[in-house]
Amino acid sequence: MSAKQDRYNRNFPVSWDQLHRDTKALSWRLHDLGKRWKRIVAVTRGGLVPAAVIARELGIHYIDTVCITSYKFKEQGEMNILKKIDDSGEDVLIIDDLVDTGSTAKVVKNMLPDAYFATVYAKPAGKPLVDLYVTEVSQDTWILFPWDSESQFVTPIAGE
Repeated sequence: MSAKQDRYNRNFPVSWDQLHRDTKALSWRLHDLGKRWKRIVAVTRGGLVPAAVIARELGIHYIDTVCITSYKFKEQGEMNILKKIDDSGEDVLIIDDLVDTGSTAKVVKNMLPDAYFATVYAKPAGKPLVDLYVTEVSQDTWILFPWDSESQFVTPIAGE
């Protein structure tokens, strides 16, 4: 295991149901702001599912994407921008599943400086870069999203 992988001491598995509940909670908070966004920009790939739920809940029909890669399993590497948007970001709601170190968020915020940025989950290093999030998790936690996992037996924390 590399030194970068060692920084994750905990796993936080998120089920489809929990992701939907947490994303709906984010939708409620966004709705309560009283702002009407003209479009959503999802940060792919993680932001696609939350963006779909939020678009439905807020009645937004225009969804675009910025496509950035940086992770290979638990190791974050160099930012690779596959698709960008040249826009100020006015009346744009950026959605991602998670802000971790903030590296991706910085790139997206530079692309769309006037946009409102919301994530479902946030870690301490990245949370200052987003405007709104629902759940904070510790920096040493790897969030296991439902599209990245399958159900299987795991050893209890205290051992067998």
